[in-house]
Amino acid sequence: MLLTSVRLALRGLRRNKLRTLLTMLGIVIGVAAVLTMVALGNGAQQNVAEDVRSAGTNLLHVNAGNYTRGGEESNIASGLGSATTLTPEDAAATARIAGVNNVAPGVKLRGWIASGGRRFYGPILGTGESFASMYKWRVETGRFFTAADVSARRPVAVLGRTVRDQLFGAGSAVKGAEVLIHGVRFSVIGVTDTTDPDQTEMAFTPYTALQDALGISYLHTITIEAAQAGDASRIAADVTTLLRDRHAGHITAQMERLRQGGLTGNQMPQSGVGGTPDDFTVKTQASEALTKGLYTSVAAFILANMPKLDEVNLAEMHATLQRANTTMTALLAGIAAISLIVGGVGIMNIMLIAVAERTREIGVRRAVGARRRDVLLQFLVEAVTLSACGGVVGIALGLAASFGLTALFEWSTRVSAGAILLAFGMAAAVGVLFGFYPARRAARLDPIDALRAE
Repeated sequence: MLLTSVRLALRGLRRNKLRTLLTMLGIVIGVAAVLTMVALGNGAQQNVAEDVRSAGTNLLHVNAGNYTRGGEESNIASGLGSATTLTPEDAAATARIAGVNNVAPGVKLRGWIASGGRRFYGPILGTGESFASMYKWRVETGRFFTAADVSARRPVAVLGRTVRDQLFGAGSAVKGAEVLIHGVRFSVIGVTDTTDPDQTEMAFTPYTALQDALGISYLHTITIEAAQAGDASRIAADVTTLLRDRHAGHITAQMERLRQGGLTGNQMPQSGVGGTPDDFTVKTQASEALTKGLYTSVAAFILANMPKLDEVNLAEMHATLQRANTTMTALLAGIAAISLIVGGVGIMNIMLIAVAERTREIGVRRAVGARRRDVLLQFLVEAVTLSACGGVVGIALGLAASFGLTALFEWSTRVSAGAILLAFGMAAAVGVLFGFYPARRAARLDPIDALRAE
């Protein structure tokens, strides 16, 4: 019976093709609008979640060496001064800590960057391919180096805008040009779009290529990105524990050499946790900003309370994210309801017209034995078929609109299988909801009165 009703519904819809298409148009636009708005909303929620979680304070810096000026007075471990013990293997090990999103090994150099007859003195940073995403910047022209460039130790460079302007002129196209860094020629592959005044005066290279130029195998720094800013202090503690274990043998040997060299008492580096000093420092982005320029004792007090500050910030960020999600969901629900109600009213209107036009047909069916529920099912299936067909076309249009917005305006959109199923289900539900009254009206027609109708 259901299959027969579907065939009758399709035949009835084909009977008035233009009217069917115009009626479907309301559902098509409604479903397409719903799917597009859901895609935009999901993309916006994802961006908000990332921005709220990072909040600009989700970076940690591990530096080789450890010395705190005035640390003895504040009972702070002063460490072993400079060190060459930080390695790419250490960076790989920190990447496995829970909550770490990205890790970028680093090698630093301050020197001349030259091209042709022009030179610029500034910082050069050898880093990993994830460094650009950590700071949320892209390249203005060209590209940033990739993991393949790093592993192949390719001598390529990405310049800050100030470096580009000083060497080649403002706004110059520099892709394919060469710069001389520490006696090695690097091919320029891009220019950063960062507005940070420090980064605009820097040149960036794969850390492996800068290691080769300097003739070293160790690292000067490791930059770590936490997935959530509130986890920064916890990750810093985990990194400290990890590196302390990995460097324990070297630290012990270094302390022994210092003792054999005649250093005793206050001359010896202060001990850290476990009775040995560290040959590295770990600082969060927030702690560096809060303690910059402060006396050692004041800075120590602030650092001691950083975990509590992170916990408060994390709770606030979660609450903010939840409110944003709730507001976005309510907005999308309102838009979806309005769009589909308009389409549903159109279906109800057309189905009422169809019942009026086919009154005699209904009378004949009832006269030859059709029951009320058979007539009800026929018109209800017709309404659902109409809305379902409109839903399929609307889904295709919504997907095209979502991809088009991303391609043309670079708006973030995210379409999930659940959103597609939800859009189709809502279209079918509209057909049932707004098709029931016309179907019920057709089923309640008196057979005698229906046969008399012209």
